[in-house]
Amino acid sequence: MNYTIRQAKSEDVSAIKPLFPRLASFELPPQRVPNDLWQADLELLEDWSRDETGKVFVLVAVDESNRVLGASVTSLRAELLSHAPSAHLEVLVVAEGAEGQGIGKTLIDATEQAAKSKGAGSMTLHVFATNTRARSLYQRSGYDEELLRCIKHFEI
Repeated sequence: MNYTIRQAKSEDVSAIKPLFPRLASFELPPQRVPNDLWQADLELLEDWSRDETGKVFVLVAVDESNRVLGASVTSLRAELLSHAPSAHLEVLVVAEGAEGQGIGKTLIDATEQAAKSKGAGSMTLHVFATNTRARSLYQRSGYDEELLRCIKHFEI
């Protein structure tokens, strides 16, 4: 499959939005609601499309007919511990049927280059422990699983 990576345009939002439910297409931990995994990211994308954030950039993978095959949404922000300039990969999503073509890896590489060009010295991301496919991709891309986030749900 031939595809290219480019900066997204606001008119791409309508093609990117339907991909977001795929962010929950793995075995979720108990007590997690699929929409919770991507609803805030959808709002971030919509804010970006109105140019309200200024610290977010979006890349898309498109085929020859300009159909969106995948997207990344990244925010520029201080690194958690050092507070050095950094980027955070908010969303990495590939369309159903386009998996296994290298689109995710190519989007990561392009996102890293864009983040570096904007002054980021690192890039972070969050991934659920049960999302083994994504974790494998991130590990192959050189990401260290540096921190563990622990949670305990209370009965209300």
